[in-house]
Amino acid sequence: MMNRTVAMILNRVADLLEMDGADFRTKAYRKAAHTVEFLPEDIESVMNEGRLEELPGIGKNIAKKIQEIINTGSLAYYEDLKAMFPVDFEELMSVEGIGPRKIKLFYEKLGVRNLEDLEYAARRHKIQRLKGMGPKTELLILKNVRFARRDTGRKLLGQMMPLGKSLKEEIEKLDTVSKVVIAGSIRRRKETVGDIDLLVVAEDHESVMDHFTGLKVVEEVIAKGPLKSSVRIKGGVEVDLRVFNAESFGAAMVYFTGSKETNVELRRVAISKGLKLNEYGVYRDDTLIAGETEEEVFRALDMDSPEPELRENRGEVDAAFRGELPDLVDYNEIRGDLHLHTNWSDGKSEIHEMAKKAVDLGYEYMAVTDHFRSIWMDNGMDEMDLEKQLLEIESINEKFEDTKVDLCVFSGVEVDIDSEGHLNIESELLEEIDIVVAALHSGLKQNKYGLTDRIVKVMYNEDVDVLAHPTGRKILEKTGYELDLERIFQAALDTNTLLEVNADPDRLDLSDVVIREAVDYGCKLVINSNSHSLRDMKNMEMGVATARRGWAELKDVINTLPLKSFKKSLDLN
Repeated sequence: MMNRTVAMILNRVADLLEMDGADFRTKAYRKAAHTVEFLPEDIESVMNEGRLEELPGIGKNIAKKIQEIINTGSLAYYEDLKAMFPVDFEELMSVEGIGPRKIKLFYEKLGVRNLEDLEYAARRHKIQRLKGMGPKTELLILKNVRFARRDTGRKLLGQMMPLGKSLKEEIEKLDTVSKVVIAGSIRRRKETVGDIDLLVVAEDHESVMDHFTGLKVVEEVIAKGPLKSSVRIKGGVEVDLRVFNAESFGAAMVYFTGSKETNVELRRVAISKGLKLNEYGVYRDDTLIAGETEEEVFRALDMDSPEPELRENRGEVDAAFRGELPDLVDYNEIRGDLHLHTNWSDGKSEIHEMAKKAVDLGYEYMAVTDHFRSIWMDNGMDEMDLEKQLLEIESINEKFEDTKVDLCVFSGVEVDIDSEGHLNIESELLEEIDIVVAALHSGLKQNKYGLTDRIVKVMYNEDVDVLAHPTGRKILEKTGYELDLERIFQAALDTNTLLEVNADPDRLDLSDVVIREAVDYGCKLVINSNSHSLRDMKNMEMGVATARRGWAELKDVINTLPLKSFKKSLDLN
């Protein structure tokens, strides 16, 4: 049934109208949305029978818009309104106490477009400075953001990307299909994903839609048409599939990759050049001048092509005009992983098993960094365990050298930062270890200044190489600690401490926003998988994606260095 989609779009129109000043139109669209949402029959059947205007609150004007939604899956009027306020309503209005008028205020005064921007503004105390806000309101918003992350229905990139890939493979099985692309948030590698967007080039549209809606994982067919179908698969995930001609596929990729904010900016650019840009191409008057590839579309706008991970309207459009887009670190440029847990602490695999996996991944080096004992972990290593592990690593390296295996296994340890900013391990032990990873795991209720002091102090310990998951965030569970990031960045520069981009899909810490700040500051990053099993080692891709979203280049990431250069940079023998 289309009822849910129609009601959602009508409600969003009402939200946007309320942002622009509440009037009778807002009430009219809300009433119409309510009618459709609670209609006991299929709205599409009502339309086909010519009964739309018989429904309560639906006049000629709104009836036409409902027809457009049912026939095309979208509404031009809605898209035009969104261009005025390019914000993510679904995310922002999921925060308790946030309505259209506050969204407008935060957008106009602080540039808040989504949940991430809202959290960032609150953590930087920008909201309390606005008229009518204050510290208590800001604190409440920050608290409610945490709950909203859990309740928005968005899922982790690490969960959604495999789903998207498996659906893509199913569609590719059809002989009539020549191209399939996963678009949307997954293609931008956004840390959370609301739904899955598939774009297809195919000769026989009907067979594609029949195949798609008939997949075993499909629990509900929301809508089915010749050019677009929507389904809900197991787990409650909504999937949209759209079919395009080859001559428009590049434009469709640009449009449906997003983000919404970037699309609005690109349309503005097109208009400034006397052009029209939509999901079907770039037009001069009614003549299609570009659309087959993304590069062709951007070239028609006199721009370089921003990588999908950059498309969040955070300066990439201007950089593309100036020819100053970053040369992002590539997925195949990682040469080692410096944060791996084995069965010596809380991992599931043995060292030699993880080493074999590292070889399979093409790495030149890895570090075993099991937890040392602490007040929060019962199964951390003690001094005797660590000494035994060092002997095992030495033996593995000798075996690799004898058998000509090109992998160096570094010894390492992950150590807790105590309440005073010290490491809970004897300094004599650290002298025997190659890679020391420091992390906060306890005493986390301290204020911003106390936590920052502890982190900065430990970074000045000459034995510490890496600050792990620096802000302590857990996506969809908890926001990170409130820290003085500038002090931490400066300490990283002063001490040559590496800031970790933790690739655990639950963490992705540092976040893309903070990575950009760190890179601009001149800090060096290390992208680590934080693996506790062989399967986890594949999560490195998520870390690289997050670094790319933070504009990180090859030169910014230390574990892109070949072994010899890496050892020299960390002064390892």
